Amino acid sequence: MNEAPPCPGRNADSRPVLLCLSHLRWDFVFQRPQHLMTRAAAEHEVIFFEEPVEEPGATPRLETMARPGGVTVVRPVLPAGLSPEMSIASQRALLETLLAPRAGRRLVLWFYSPMFMGLAGQVQADVTVYDCMDELSAFRGAPPAMLEMERRLLARADLVFTGGRSLYEAKRGRHRAVHCFPSSIDAAHFGRARQALPEPEAMRDIPRPRLGFFGVVDERMDIDLVAQLAALRPDWSLVMIGPVVKIDPAMLPRTANIHWLGGRDYKDLPAHLAHWDLGFMPFAINESTRFISPTKTPEFLAAGLPVVSTAVTDVVRDYGDPGLVEIAQDAREMAEKAELLLRRPRGEWLARVDARLASGSWDRTWDRMASLIREAKGRVQGSAGAGASAAVVARVAGANHV
Repeated sequence: MNEAPPCPGRNADSRPVLLCLSHLRWDFVFQRPQHLMTRAAAEHEVIFFEEPVEEPGATPRLETMARPGGVTVVRPVLPAGLSPEMSIASQRALLETLLAPRAGRRLVLWFYSPMFMGLAGQVQADVTVYDCMDELSAFRGAPPAMLEMERRLLARADLVFTGGRSLYEAKRGRHRAVHCFPSSIDAAHFGRARQALPEPEAMRDIPRPRLGFFGVVDERMDIDLVAQLAALRPDWSLVMIGPVVKIDPAMLPRTANIHWLGGRDYKDLPAHLAHWDLGFMPFAINESTRFISPTKTPEFLAAGLPVVSTAVTDVVRDYGDPGLVEIAQDAREMAEKAELLLRRPRGEWLARVDARLASGSWDRTWDRMASLIREAKGRVQGSAGAGASAAVVARVAGANHV
């Protein structure tokens, strides 16, 4: 097995290490993990550890990739055909090699998926964070072991963060330190859409009015509703931006007024939103959306776009009830609400939107998270200083056996 070198340019780094274990790849869609980890990198050496890729005949190794903002992405490369047990064993060995040069530095272990407990459950850390941004056990293709791994992670974690109110309510009785951090907003970035930005070439031949969606297209989207809305308003253009995953692209409705543009770079999204008339969020109402708090809700609003959404619980409570987003139960009601939004003056509504968004920046979210991490470190150090170090070691060691 080849030993992976330390991440480039960090040999003399004395900052705390933040090891983030993510089922979402860094370069897939820029969302919660990317926003938080780029901010964490101001004070930590952030290592973003992804799920492995397979290559026929490969010798197990780690690929390291520097990303803007100071984050280093680390991706295990494994030979194809390994058993699940051998895959985990290989990744553990690679992770140990990665962490060995960093021994003696403070370590924050940050989980986005409980399934990484099989890989990193043995790693001792100053603070362990479970940032539960989605109820992954409800997603299509979730591993059967997900719930048991989450039970073990909750027993191990010092802090649990949730991506919305519904998730907070579901988790708060299962851990002593659960904190709700709903989707935040990079208001300056999406606020650019309120300016006169050049129209992207892919948009120039699409008739108006344009209703736009951006994000991952998967089992959480109500594909039938999209088709029905297109049929109800054939003179409207539905513009769909985002990668298609976990569903067959052949299932997507193909009509003259639905435009599937595929993925777009995060930096280019404001230019697209600047040339839409409305945003719409056609989420299915099912187990996979029961606990979601879509990041795109405040992003649409920061762009100055009125939004109509299906009745996702957190969208209703956080944005629908205050009158910032219109809520529709079906395609016909979505069409009716959209027609109202197309005619409605936006001045007073935008003032209320901006007042709401002012309290929800990613900078403020990270500052609050970082404060909780510092407090958690202090509790652990205080316990050890009071003669409880043996109990702390026993607790960590017991939780680490998976």
